[in-house]
Amino acid sequence: MKTQESRVNLTAGRVGSFTCPKGKTQAFLWDTDTPTLALRATPTGRKTYVFEARLNGSTIRITIGTLADWPIKQARLKAQGLKMLVDVGTDPREVERDRQTAAAEKKTAEAAELESAKAAGVTVGEVWAEYIEQRRPHWGALHYRDHIDKAKPGGLPSGRRGGGKLPTKPGPLASLMGDRLADLTTERIETWAATEGEIRPSSARLAWRLLTVFLTWCTEQPKYAALVPAINPAKTKRTREALGKAGTKSDVLQRGQLRAWFAAVQQLQNPNIAACLQVLLLTGARPGEVLALRWEDINIQWKSIAIRDKVEGTREIPLTPYVEQLLAKLPRRNEWVFSSPTSASGCLTEPNTPHTRACKTAGLDGLTLHGLRRSFKSLTEWLEVPVGVVAQIQGHKPSATAEKHYTVRPLELLALHHERIEAWILEQAEINFDKKAAPTSLRIVT
Repeated sequence: MKTQESRVNLTAGRVGSFTCPKGKTQAFLWDTDTPTLALRATPTGRKTYVFEARLNGSTIRITIGTLADWPIKQARLKAQGLKMLVDVGTDPREVERDRQTAAAEKKTAEAAELESAKAAGVTVGEVWAEYIEQRRPHWGALHYRDHIDKAKPGGLPSGRRGGGKLPTKPGPLASLMGDRLADLTTERIETWAATEGEIRPSSARLAWRLLTVFLTWCTEQPKYAALVPAINPAKTKRTREALGKAGTKSDVLQRGQLRAWFAAVQQLQNPNIAACLQVLLLTGARPGEVLALRWEDINIQWKSIAIRDKVEGTREIPLTPYVEQLLAKLPRRNEWVFSSPTSASGCLTEPNTPHTRACKTAGLDGLTLHGLRRSFKSLTEWLEVPVGVVAQIQGHKPSATAEKHYTVRPLELLALHHERIEAWILEQAEINFDKKAAPTSLRIVT
């Protein structure tokens, strides 16, 4: 207990003049009006009001606040309130901790409520952008581009050759991007599918598959899970029926059409496009795989091409003589084998329009770029090439246990079959080619 002599009636003058004596770490000036209240001073000149009392046989001390922030009258009232808690056996420190915890929880709840309100108004387009950015490291370039293309708003000048000033068309998903995510219901998607299924069913089917996966991702995100139904709203019978089923593709080059096709393609004004189309047919690769070829993927010494495979990651296929000759004649402008000086990326985009024009000249309407891949597979039937060899060249998954686990074909064996396929196709196309002739040296174009 403090002696009567150590207490004074705290006044403005007394608290203002009170200092900590030299040699001490702190000093107290106790109040006679409220015995549990004291002014504490330190050698640095800092002055604070403190509360001190006995609780359950122990002394507790609680800082009330600084002299600058607390008038004497308010400090007394605070100390008296704390004393009332102590008198009933309550520790004021626990009360303060509970108050702070409650305040923190309230703040968290308010923040969550605010975030929920914001999320409720978030649009499909905003979440779509977040989704593709988060998932991009796990996707290939073509899959990422599909997500961009199917949701693009359109209205930009066409970048296609001959497109003029015609604006680009919106992607199939563009009409959904401005909707609130919370409004992306089964009914909304079925209405969308009915509209897009009439206009462009093939493109809409791909867009629908992308949308379905996107909505599944949303259910896995805590901030969006409450905005979408637990059962994916895109997976309904009416939606599937509105988009229809993909028909079996049958566009292929027959043996008797090879001469006309090669003649028309070789007449194209752009040698890069002409070479690209011929490489597509002679390798059976996917269009995106051929367009993504870099010069570093071409190994002249070992006669191989490294293909960035969407299934296996990378596969090695033979660099056949005629394909090597085609590539050797191409200008080496940048890293891309099939470069384009007018493309923003420096890489040739899918040459659908030039190919369609060449096919029309040859009387082969309806042959697509992917049809060239089907043509490679179909034409090998004439030579009775082992199915596993063709699948390995084209990058198809093995279809039998022996192929998956026991058959390992070296590049030399693939080249043996692949060169025979190429020679036979060129023979049917009546193209004179001497594979013993040295390829033209590559040249750099600045």
